[in-house]
Amino acid sequence: MIRITVTSVFVDDQDKALKFYTEVLGFVKKRDIPLGAARWLTVVSPAEPDGVELLLEPNDNPVTKPFQQGVYEQGIPATTFGVDDLQAEHERLTALGVAFTGEPTEMGGVRSAVLDDTCGNLIGLHQVLAPG
Repeated sequence: MIRITVTSVFVDDQDKALKFYTEVLGFVKKRDIPLGAARWLTVVSPAEPDGVELLLEPNDNPVTKPFQQGVYEQGIPATTFGVDDLQAEHERLTALGVAFTGEPTEMGGVRSAVLDDTCGNLIGLHQVLAPG
């Protein structure tokens, strides 16, 4: 059976990304392995410490910067994280100075919002409202 164990998001600064993803979003650092000028730097949800790892991957590849900038300019989230209570998370993160592209919006059985991770990405947050 195939399963997701690691997924990545390109970041313009690994240290800044680690700070945002841990101190602001609430993830915890899982791995920090030196690899020359960069690191294999992952975070996980504290609710699932052995779950899927998010690799904070440097965007220093000449292909990644234009891609990252292009999807950002089009308003496309680089990835999306699930939350139990989107309104509460929106309020908490807004109080911490996180910039959102708009207010939480309901679409079908999902409520979603998009934030700026300060590292070159828009990140979606969603709450499933109805099973399906």
